[in-house]
Amino acid sequence: MSDLFGSELSDDADAAEAVPLHEAAAARTRTHDAPLAVRMRPRTLGEVVGQQHLLGQGAPLRRLVEGSGAASVLLYGPPGTGKTTLASLISGATGRKFEALSALSAGVKEVRGVIELARRRLLAGEQTVLFIDEVHRFSKTQQDALLAAVENRVVLLVAATTENPSFSVVSPLLSRSLVLQLKSLTSEDIEAVIERARTEERGLNGAITITDDALEHLVRLAAGDARRGLTALEAAAGSALARGGEQPAVVDLETVEESVDKAAVRYDRDGDQHYDVISAFIKSIRGSDVDAALHYLARMITAGEDPRFIARRLVVHASEDIGMADPTALQTATAAAQAVQLIGMPEARLALAQATIHLATAPKSGAVVAALGAAMADVAAGKSGLVPPHLRDGHYKGAEALGNAVGYRYPHDHKDGVLTQQYPPDELVGVDYYEPTAHGGERELSQRVPKLRRIVRG
Repeated sequence: MSDLFGSELSDDADAAEAVPLHEAAAARTRTHDAPLAVRMRPRTLGEVVGQQHLLGQGAPLRRLVEGSGAASVLLYGPPGTGKTTLASLISGATGRKFEALSALSAGVKEVRGVIELARRRLLAGEQTVLFIDEVHRFSKTQQDALLAAVENRVVLLVAATTENPSFSVVSPLLSRSLVLQLKSLTSEDIEAVIERARTEERGLNGAITITDDALEHLVRLAAGDARRGLTALEAAAGSALARGGEQPAVVDLETVEESVDKAAVRYDRDGDQHYDVISAFIKSIRGSDVDAALHYLARMITAGEDPRFIARRLVVHASEDIGMADPTALQTATAAAQAVQLIGMPEARLALAQATIHLATAPKSGAVVAALGAAMADVAAGKSGLVPPHLRDGHYKGAEALGNAVGYRYPHDHKDGVLTQQYPPDELVGVDYYEPTAHGGERELSQRVPKLRRIVRG
């Protein structure tokens, strides 16, 4: 069976063992024809960028990397956040043998082969770390084959996945492992990765300089993925160096655009463009222009806008400008926000697009905003009043003597489920806040609400 870097492991436990992952990786990083992202893979814990919430002093992941941890772990996070890098560092931990399997190519036979090899090593006092990439692609049978070995610590499992383990990993394996969620790298993290690659000898060794707008575009293209950022940098650097001329070569915005075939979107997440584009996005949805709304959504996604920010605006808009004209709009927007949290980008962009289309094409109503605004204005003006006695809490001793809950009429006792009874304070009897429109689902409510008011108010 082969590990992630192509070394061979014999099915015969007595055969020579494969080259450990960390040694194979280290050898490749010294080869300058290797991809830049491979050459720049961190060799020590100090070189790891980001994930400080998991690498603090005494944290389980740090202890594992340093060779003192004993718990199996599931590393869950988006691509390019360091899952394979951390596994490579764990492989160098003192006194451990390291084996790696990819769920794309390994089967139950390969899993059992590694476990048997680990058992023999354990008898000789050697511990084995088993790294499984893309573990969510393992079938239930393949995952079950790991259970006994993980529980008895025949192997120390380090599994990586881009999918939520709660849905992609069997419960018994999940309960035997620590689930550690890696976060997308920040813009500052990506800048640090790019600068290190630009200056270090194993990287570009100072052969290029990068203009500010080119760096900003590279960071946007990376979208929190270090590997993607380094791949784009390598392509741009190759183009700049191929031109010859001045040394060091200059990587500018035009060079980056030409190299990765993707135009930069003029968009400052902290400036006017941020507010202008999101404003145009919401107003296009409010105006029922689905095509314009999709254009602005695409601009934000391409520019690397935080998808959670877009999702929040959609949830707000669903109640603010649609409301009861289409009550399912809020459900769709909320589901899109949950999808962003669950699967991340780039896949979640489809959920954002679906919600955008739903909201843009839905009937519109501002009645929810108007109703709440009017009610809050009355409260702010002091029109609160006392809760009518028959509506007060009667679930305590002495409540009846105070008149609380006395005379309350239970609507479900009436055949229509609604009856005449005072609900608001005396000062607000007869006040109307909610005025349904004739749009979408509110068309029926515009007829139903007056009827309910006539019955309730007698």
